[in-house]
Amino acid sequence: MPVKSKKDIEAVYRALLLPRVIEEKKLRLIRQGRLAKWFSGFGQEAISVGVTFALQEQDYILPMHRNLGVWTTRGVNLERLFCQLMGKEGGYTKGRDRTFHFGLPEKNIVGMISQLAAMLPVANGLGLAAQMDGENRIAAAFVGEGATREGDFHEALSLASVWKLPVLFIVENNGYGLSTPTSDAVPVENIADAGAGYGMASVVVDGNNVLAVIEAVRNARDRAAKGGGPTLLEMKTFRMRGHEEASGTKYVPKELMERWSTQDPIERFEAFAKGKLSQKKQKEIREDFVGQIDKLAEWALLQPEVTSVVEQERSDVFETSPLPVSIESEGVSERRFIDAITDGLRAGMRENEKTIIMGQDIAEYGGVFKVTQDFLERFGRDRVRNTPIIESGVIGAAMGLALSGYRPVVEIQYFDFITCGFNQIVNNLATTRYRWGSPLNVTIRAPFGGGIGAGPFHSQSMEAWFCHTPGLKVVVPSSPADAKGLLLSSLDEPNPVLFLEHKKLYRSIKGDVPVAAERIPLGQASVVREGEALSLVTYGVGVHWAMEEATFWASKGVEIEVIDLRTLIPWDRETVLKSVAKTNRVMVVHEAPRTGGFGGEIAAEITESAFEYLDAPPIRLGAEDFPVPFSKSIEDNIYSAQSRIRVAIEKIMAF
Repeated sequence: MPVKSKKDIEAVYRALLLPRVIEEKKLRLIRQGRLAKWFSGFGQEAISVGVTFALQEQDYILPMHRNLGVWTTRGVNLERLFCQLMGKEGGYTKGRDRTFHFGLPEKNIVGMISQLAAMLPVANGLGLAAQMDGENRIAAAFVGEGATREGDFHEALSLASVWKLPVLFIVENNGYGLSTPTSDAVPVENIADAGAGYGMASVVVDGNNVLAVIEAVRNARDRAAKGGGPTLLEMKTFRMRGHEEASGTKYVPKELMERWSTQDPIERFEAFAKGKLSQKKQKEIREDFVGQIDKLAEWALLQPEVTSVVEQERSDVFETSPLPVSIESEGVSERRFIDAITDGLRAGMRENEKTIIMGQDIAEYGGVFKVTQDFLERFGRDRVRNTPIIESGVIGAAMGLALSGYRPVVEIQYFDFITCGFNQIVNNLATTRYRWGSPLNVTIRAPFGGGIGAGPFHSQSMEAWFCHTPGLKVVVPSSPADAKGLLLSSLDEPNPVLFLEHKKLYRSIKGDVPVAAERIPLGQASVVREGEALSLVTYGVGVHWAMEEATFWASKGVEIEVIDLRTLIPWDRETVLKSVAKTNRVMVVHEAPRTGGFGGEIAAEITESAFEYLDAPPIRLGAEDFPVPFSKSIEDNIYSAQSRIRVAIEKIMAF
């Protein structure tokens, strides 16, 4: 419906003017030295305001750092918003993130992270949830023209088009990156032309004309809500201020500034409203806003700085995990490692219809390792979804699904390929709970490890990278029973979980597995063999190496205690330290390279917390520090830690 009535005209004018008045106050505070930093959307208000005005309350908006008008038009509490923008007590992130790096679920706003374009895949997940739930809801995600060169932009457009998702991709083409003109970064005049390559509708819009923005967004929203799929909307505008205020605009030609100054969106709307909204009324509205914002800003500046205590900060990294539900035993069945994973995944799918699986070749093909074979027939195409080759795009979509109450499971074909989705995991998924309080139930399954002669790109053990990421849980089962029980607990987790499955174990080991869907709590190690002479701490395939060695040494009268960590983050310090206090010697073994491996963390903790019990220095054993070789002989006899375990045990026992 067009903006014609006096009521609508005044509403749009108020919505345009409020962020401008806030901007003006922020700029005065910066000049006075009372505010350190501000990313200005001065002169671009028509886009934020027009998009928000055109959407419905239930629609999701994913803004960027110049989209103040989104928050004000959605009616966000200004007192809390000002405390947030000024880093004061009472803001939305408890001082943990800046400006608009947060979400407000009650307003259906999902804020940004600094890695640009990262939120576009998240919008796909939000749109997919609405599509699956049959809701009249769409997601609109903002991105700058510079970030359209990022892979997430193209991965998001690809998935949205393939699945016909109700998503609007809104490009604010404001002429510059930080200082690089668009013409130096984008080889075409219209970024909207990219839409054709993905088979989606695309429109170029005068981004300084709020009426044109409203009309374009309403049309795109109607099309998306009716099943017509996504739209790429390029909003042509200009950044009148610096990237942030300290940057200035000296690099911008004077004539360019002069030309765009005549296209101010508020002045253009005032010209449109002439005769429908009197100058007197306009003045009254401005004076009212100026007084309100001056008072509010001065009040916010007087609020106390954000303080906290370490216990509170630590407790907010993870959402509290549910306690495992007691399940009556139904006996056990001998299962291979891979079968146990399939059983756990199948049980999770049966228990909760919000559990869905996404990944490459997981539907008809059943995944490259056949973990999800027959799942398509059992659970349907909505819940078992093939994706394009877009690791980052699918992980971001999983975040959006989790924000909508789903339990997405992402299969990464090989753990080595997870590097393509690294940003989404460590900067988006892992930080969200701590930054703005939203739990994210996302499970990422990844076949990892070597020992099968697969070479450097299909054999890596990179778990330590992710153990260094607060907010992410890392799980590594070593037995069929643990694989099923730990996977079921991971599916229940309100926190993102990286679930690593060793490829060599898939079909090489068997064991008794509970038939029922029994959970094993995350963070609990298992003493898989009792001993008195040495504590051998390990996980994954290392458990099998350790058990083999323990059997050999037992024949020599030396009893080794083997501890399977099972979960690396959080890892069970209590069980490990208790064992060390008993045996007085410890060795940590893992398949990953020794330098920077997770074994170093365990050894350091033991040295700090159990030094008084040690009769010998802790030993950590890992692979050689070079890529995994293709040659099976080199991998087994030179690269692998397994080939050096016995010598290392001889050394520590002789100390």
